[in-house]
Amino acid sequence: MKTGGAASASPDVIVLFSGGLDSLLSALLLREQGLVVRCWHACSPFFGKSGAVDFWRETYGLDVHTEDVSEDFVAMLLQGPAHGFGKALNPCVDCKIHLLRQARAYMEATGAKALASGEVPGQRPMSQRRDAMQLISREAGVTDILVRPLGARLLAPTKPEREGLVDRSRLASMAGRGRSGQLALAARFGLKVIPTPGGGCRLTERENVRRYWPLFTNSISPSAADFALANLGRQFWARCGQVSFWLCVGRNREDNERIVAAAQAGDALLRLRDMAGPTALARGGTHWPEKALLEAARLTAGFSPKALACGEEAAVDILVDGREQTIQARPGRDGFFVGPQPFTLVKEERKAYFPTSR
Repeated sequence: MKTGGAASASPDVIVLFSGGLDSLLSALLLREQGLVVRCWHACSPFFGKSGAVDFWRETYGLDVHTEDVSEDFVAMLLQGPAHGFGKALNPCVDCKIHLLRQARAYMEATGAKALASGEVPGQRPMSQRRDAMQLISREAGVTDILVRPLGARLLAPTKPEREGLVDRSRLASMAGRGRSGQLALAARFGLKVIPTPGGGCRLTERENVRRYWPLFTNSISPSAADFALANLGRQFWARCGQVSFWLCVGRNREDNERIVAAAQAGDALLRLRDMAGPTALARGGTHWPEKALLEAARLTAGFSPKALACGEEAAVDILVDGREQTIQARPGRDGFFVGPQPFTLVKEERKAYFPTSR
């Protein structure tokens, strides 16, 4: 997936752009110097807002290129990040290394002369300590081409600064977790719409980690599409011996539409025939035994208030590879399927699952 605003032919600097305030200010500081700036925005099931490109272009006048980094990022996550996790499932150091490597490749492909990021020394405990920033730059192979405009004057100058591509004296000297410097700079630029501090990463949020963790323990080689499905609806799992069954049940109309769009070959979609209720997706439902499909139908009907009020069996249509069958199921939420386990248990399992990850 590669989209963007009106792209300039030959950018001078590629800015890693999350959509948060720090990366926005970094882009504006460099553009203020007359440099041709292109923002590089990464997307995956865990971060990224490809749908915001038009907003960024119209509101801030930015040239934005988006790139889907899902498959490589998921592979890194499943293998276990070399530099460990944060408090949840966030591999912040490895994530930054991963993104900088891909942004460097894009920089080289476009003929740009430098990279830039919105990092501020001391702002984030895992990835923005000075030692971590040096490690990240070194392992990503960007030590002498990366400019960090918000904290540049507190850091050693890199080649773009030393050779005059970037005027170091016009960059900032921010450090720490305070936001006053950023807000003052936003006011100087006359920003009427000020984004949140960060671009947002679902891997830092406990509720999302509870949704993702079963993919590590129940699934064989989960894909980026599986993690995207885990973002939707209500999540349920069941296990019979070595076989796992995964059911995603919509919470509202928007969820239902997204669940239908997420269906792949071999999946089963479940809907109530004669009354309002959720849409559910059984991943790999083509191969589920009759008992598992019946339990999935029971659970789907169990989230229909009307079906519960009737207290009788409900007709649930199951669409599998273009073929439809109907199951009569008594609504219920108990028994076969269970929801995500508590985060405290997930965290303990994570430590055992990735024993060599720091």
